[in-house]
Amino acid sequence: MLSRPSRCCILSLAEKVREKLRSFRDPATGLSIVESQAMLIVKEVDEGVIQIEFIPSSPYNPMAYSYAMALKAISSKVEGVKKVVVFCKNHVMAERINEEVNR
Repeated sequence: MLSRPSRCCILSLAEKVREKLRSFRDPATGLSIVESQAMLIVKEVDEGVIQIEFIPSSPYNPMAYSYAMALKAISSKVEGVKKVVVFCKNHVMAERINEEVNR
């Protein structure tokens, strides 16, 4: 009889996405975006739908749009992800970034 893996070994889709995002390095710091962002929330809001919220290191960070696009692109490659919605917060261009990234 095969035993089922324990809960500790089964990652949720949001956890899988977060792990995948560790591969993205912030060019300014050399750290993974997961480690360098003070605020990065990854959650599954519906089956296969991932929502990512992040706050750039500065409200004027010129890389915020690039980060948002990279977060979406990397997350979209995770098996089981059907759609990714990214929200940049506390940035002077947040509204525009969010509109562009989530078209």
